[in-house]
Amino acid sequence: MRTREPRPHGRISTTRASRRPLAALAVALTAGLAAATALTGVDVALSGAASAQPTGTSVPFSTPNTDSCPDRTSPPPAIDESEVPEPGQTVPKPLPVPATPVGGGKLGGCGVLLPDGAPAVPKDISATAWAIADLDTGKVLAAKDPHGRYRPASTMKTLLAAVALPQLELNKVVIGTQDDANADGTRVGIGPGGRYTNDQIFHALLMCSGNDAAHAIAIQLGGVESTVAQMNAKAKELHALDTRAATPSGLDGPGMSMSAYDLATIFRHDMTIPAFADIVHTEQYDFPGFPANPKIPGDKDHPGFPIANDNRLLYDYPGDLGGKTGYTDDARQTFVTAAERNGHRLVVTMLKADVLPIRPPEQAARLLDYGFALPAGANGSRTASSGM
Repeated sequence: MRTREPRPHGRISTTRASRRPLAALAVALTAGLAAATALTGVDVALSGAASAQPTGTSVPFSTPNTDSCPDRTSPPPAIDESEVPEPGQTVPKPLPVPATPVGGGKLGGCGVLLPDGAPAVPKDISATAWAIADLDTGKVLAAKDPHGRYRPASTMKTLLAAVALPQLELNKVVIGTQDDANADGTRVGIGPGGRYTNDQIFHALLMCSGNDAAHAIAIQLGGVESTVAQMNAKAKELHALDTRAATPSGLDGPGMSMSAYDLATIFRHDMTIPAFADIVHTEQYDFPGFPANPKIPGDKDHPGFPIANDNRLLYDYPGDLGGKTGYTDDARQTFVTAAERNGHRLVVTMLKADVLPIRPPEQAARLLDYGFALPAGANGSRTASSGM
């Protein structure tokens, strides 16, 4: 039996027999974007694979050991039916694994990868894969299974934003539809007949992961199939070669995958878009309501309501710049966030984490602290960008 997490400020959460999105955290690495934003220097920065991550002490748990690269080609097997293809369709073959890892040879390691002389990584990190990188230079500081392929859940919405923000006029008014309102999973509360600017829809998408917002955006981009194709083309453009979108929202689907390195790459690209950086740094936002449905007897106008950002580090971690949470039963907790300290900006990503032994936001905070505490130069010298 599934349980529903409480949703703040009028948000609507639904469940489906096989899938349910949102709510979590993951840390970030970045690779081959445009020259100004590419991730570089990883095989200079990192020494070899370390032994398995230290375990926590507060609650018994075991972080999955990835030294043998079990998820190099595909995510772990699904536990539900979310990736069963529709009749007449087949599951896509795994994406090719590049002969040379994007970002540098050392990123081909699947265990814990640290700079020479670096201290042990923080305890109590349950994420199966994670990465820490410099948000501005793209230098990788530390990682675990950076190119392992996992399910992104709603962190996939960062790729949707990368495609949609440059194309859609933020002040354009969009009329909500019943199809938007019927979107699977977590919904912000778009209603049929409601009038929403794209700016409001993007706030719903990125602050509280509305799958109804993802649907409203996808329709403007030519429909769900066209949007997924554009997202996959964008991933290739950014050299996020472990990434395949199956849905605009991040709901699990056949062939879906992403790596900790790719998530950092995409997020780092997005943070160069002023609207994205502003939206993910917004703590609270007033979202419009929608009119009464004349087909429903006695229905009344639905007033607007405030929505809050799901990224708890925005409130709890000094210097947090924003991020994106995610959760499905198969993906588990996923997260990406960035923070600034003393003029230094880091991005952290986490994939396939659990709410053990501490909550994912706390795990991400420990990884950020670890990255900020590394001595200057621990990430090695800059190398040429990857493939750009």
